[in-house]
Amino acid sequence: MPADLPISGNNDNTGETVGIPGSGSDPVAMHTTPVVADEENNATSDPDTQTGIILSPRQQRALNYLARRHMRNANIAKRQTYADMLETRYNEQRESSSDPRTPIPHPRDEEIELDQPLFSPWNGGPTRDILKHNNNNKHDDPVTLQEEDEQPSIEMLAEDTQGFFETPHSEIIILPTLDELALLTDFPESIHPTQPLIEKPTSIVKAPVSRPLAPRNAGTAQPVPARTIRSRSAAQKVWRRKKILRHLSRKHLRAARATEYRANRRLWSGIGTIFLALLLTFLSVGTAGSIGVYRFYSQTQNKYEHQVITLRDLLPQDNLKMYDSKGVPLMQMTDQGVHTSVSFDEVAPVLIRATVATEDKNFWTNEGIDILRIFRAAIDNLDNGQVVEGGSTITQQLIKNLVVGNQATLSRKLQEVVLTPQVNSLYTKRDILEMYLNSIYYGQQAYGIDAAATMYFGIEDQPGKRAASQLDLAQAAMLAGIPSNPSAFDPLLHPKAGFQRFQTVLGLMVTQHYITRVEALDAMKEAQSPHFFKKAPSLLDRAPHFTSFVLDQLVHIFGLKNRSQLSRSGMIVNTTLDINLQDKIQKIAQRHIAELRAAHNLTNAAEVLIDYHSGAIISLLGSIDYNNTAINGQFDVATQGYRQPGSSFKPYVYVTAFKQGASPAQAIVDAPTTIANPGGSPAFYSPTNYDLSFHGHMTMRCALQNSLNVPAVRVLKHVGISAAMQTAKDMGITSYEGTPGYSLVLGGLGIRLIDHTSAMGTFANGGVHVGYYAVSKVVSAASHKVIYQHQIDQGKRVISPQLAYMMTNVLSDNTARIPEFFDCNVLQLYSKSQDNCYNGDRGIVRPAAAKTGTTQNFRDNWTVGYTTDYVMGVWAGNDDNSPMYNVTGVQGAAPIWHDSMLVAEQGHPIRDFINPGGLEQATVTYPDGVKTTDWFIPGTVPTFTRPTPVPTPTDAATPGHGTPTPTPQPGGGNPIPPQAHPYCPSVFSFVDNPPANQSGNGWW
Repeated sequence: MPADLPISGNNDNTGETVGIPGSGSDPVAMHTTPVVADEENNATSDPDTQTGIILSPRQQRALNYLARRHMRNANIAKRQTYADMLETRYNEQRESSSDPRTPIPHPRDEEIELDQPLFSPWNGGPTRDILKHNNNNKHDDPVTLQEEDEQPSIEMLAEDTQGFFETPHSEIIILPTLDELALLTDFPESIHPTQPLIEKPTSIVKAPVSRPLAPRNAGTAQPVPARTIRSRSAAQKVWRRKKILRHLSRKHLRAARATEYRANRRLWSGIGTIFLALLLTFLSVGTAGSIGVYRFYSQTQNKYEHQVITLRDLLPQDNLKMYDSKGVPLMQMTDQGVHTSVSFDEVAPVLIRATVATEDKNFWTNEGIDILRIFRAAIDNLDNGQVVEGGSTITQQLIKNLVVGNQATLSRKLQEVVLTPQVNSLYTKRDILEMYLNSIYYGQQAYGIDAAATMYFGIEDQPGKRAASQLDLAQAAMLAGIPSNPSAFDPLLHPKAGFQRFQTVLGLMVTQHYITRVEALDAMKEAQSPHFFKKAPSLLDRAPHFTSFVLDQLVHIFGLKNRSQLSRSGMIVNTTLDINLQDKIQKIAQRHIAELRAAHNLTNAAEVLIDYHSGAIISLLGSIDYNNTAINGQFDVATQGYRQPGSSFKPYVYVTAFKQGASPAQAIVDAPTTIANPGGSPAFYSPTNYDLSFHGHMTMRCALQNSLNVPAVRVLKHVGISAAMQTAKDMGITSYEGTPGYSLVLGGLGIRLIDHTSAMGTFANGGVHVGYYAVSKVVSAASHKVIYQHQIDQGKRVISPQLAYMMTNVLSDNTARIPEFFDCNVLQLYSKSQDNCYNGDRGIVRPAAAKTGTTQNFRDNWTVGYTTDYVMGVWAGNDDNSPMYNVTGVQGAAPIWHDSMLVAEQGHPIRDFINPGGLEQATVTYPDGVKTTDWFIPGTVPTFTRPTPVPTPTDAATPGHGTPTPTPQPGGGNPIPPQAHPYCPSVFSFVDNPPANQSGNGWW
């Protein structure tokens, strides 16, 4: 190689040294010793010959960079001819390969030997287009520098510096700054010495003064004429640049080989040192050491043999997942992390390649242990003074995670080595990788690759299509880089470190021929999108009150201590809920409450919809908004709240009377009443109606349908409190708050909405009570076996079909309720609007039976009703029990019930309630001549005689509705019966007093 040529002479005034470009340790060296010409010669020299230049250190670095840049440019030009032709062949081979385990070597890399790393910004990616030589270059030599008009622009070079890849044990190319690029592109060919580039140059090259050559003497260096850097002909410049680049290329090659040699020497020296130390240790220990090694081996095998054989049983259990009746995801328990098991075939092949390339590139061929990798990692860690690289294979990591634990001790590492051959022999590579991908932690509470795909990218499991199978290259590369250090490489917590790790994974996949550089760059562009990361909606609980109720049911079904035992149980729970229907009902409730909130101080509502034939809960809303803290939305009023039901409790009392022989036509009086209340407070109970009025005599049908309180208390007094409570309990009111008394008929006890709804469904089901349920089936995610199946409940008959039909007939009688609720009340399921109803157009009317309830001071609103398909209960009020403003059940809860029931019944045929038979329909004439026709249990039809009138009892006086005083008639005799003005329309009420000595079946 040429060396710096010293130039010496006998001139007393000068001592010059001119650096030849390309010599010395720097690629292009300009010596820092200034060149000084004598003043005389300088003064007499031709000004035209003064073409020297002044270089600062920064300009020297720029010139060095230019030389290095074009050396790489030359290499690219040589290989570019092959690249495009072989790229197509490689892509075809890679696309035709279906086995992700088989790396496909790039044919271009087989035919071309590179003098630098395979992947760097200089030999691939976007720089390939930037640095490509012009096919019309006038220079035949591929190393010829491009002319100035072919140089890349600053913007192109700056763009080229973005997103370079870093791979282990490879050179990292440091790119110039924009200032240096600007200096490089503006570098002059020649600069007059009187126009310095900087004020204080440190390197000066000046035009020489002509001198005669001195005679050559032995042992002395001959003077050489000083050279100047000046503008020359094109041929001279080409020759000069080729000479510089040839020197730099050879120097770079030598440096690269020396670096590789030193790395290999350090590696093998380290390995030799470790082996030598082990050998000396074993030799020094001798037989005792051998026995110790054998004992450690045997103990490890015996201790972990069972775990290794049953390795799959040690995999983490999946989260409990809950689905509605149609397979729509409802929730996933994530309090102990997110995990979903997948098979090897359910994982995207690109994720498998990315994981193998990153964690264990020799996974498919090694025996579970990579000795060379272990020693290389040990040496790198020693050199860096900290753990920078792991030496464990995927098999060893699996053993660490599932068997021996994560303790950072030598014994644990040796246990991995002892157990790895056994695992490698018992399980296939596919099995090992499948178990590894299902057990590794990916950050964000995601255990396993399927959970990671959901937590980071919002990909949901679909029937027959797991989230892990839907990953693309960018997503797979991002996830593959996390497990080695989840806390540091979590891209959501540490975006910069996560993205750098992502680049490293892509670089490894390129160097191992799994992907091309173009694919890597496309993946990088995708990862920079602002919508790259998402959260799956399936992780959001869509029905929190219902799912919480289901978890309590599961704890009871499986006899568990608490819910935490369900979190990682691996259960797949199929429920009875129809989430789409519930979403519609929730919107209806929210709309109606919003209309009443300001004027009536009504803020919340709850709802339960049950298929009373089977007991399946179709919809359950504990509040209108679970996340609204202002209304205490997280509290489940439907299943946990004990609220007073008001008049909606009356059907249980009246049906008890029917059991004792009464009928809907039974006569009863609505008048001031005082009842002794032994042991209660107050000592006497005097009920009133909600309108503070009394309405005289009427039938039970009329009293119940108009929700009058005084007649209901009279009925309760007649049947007895214990008998009424037993009927309510048999029908489904299994729990309550408060002490039963005469006020219970007015809703004086606190009961749950779900119990009340289920009990009212007994009437609809012909007197047979079927308990409600929410869990239809539970399947084990691991074994895919059914571990629980709801058994069809035939129910329990608590009242006769005849009594149930009599109550249904009363509760569905809209005519009887007109006096208080008016004709177009919302307890009718007419298909048109209420306004249309008042205009005479009800549309299609679906038969329905319903009862409302309103408590004292308007604290609770209820409506519970049923059709031939469902029973629905609705509660409206305030969770803090504050009073509403003048709103009754027919105004608050009933509109929600009406609209929701119409939505639930869509698609169901319209059917009427079926008379079971065994009833007698008869017309009864009361003493005042009023007649009524109704249903009776055979043998209970009352008969009346026309007795002499008796004075009206004191307690029968009805303010505003008193019995008229008979007018004496001329000639004496019986008075003329008064003209009936019935409270209920038609013939369901009468105004005469009860006849004397006739208090049997027909009159209470």
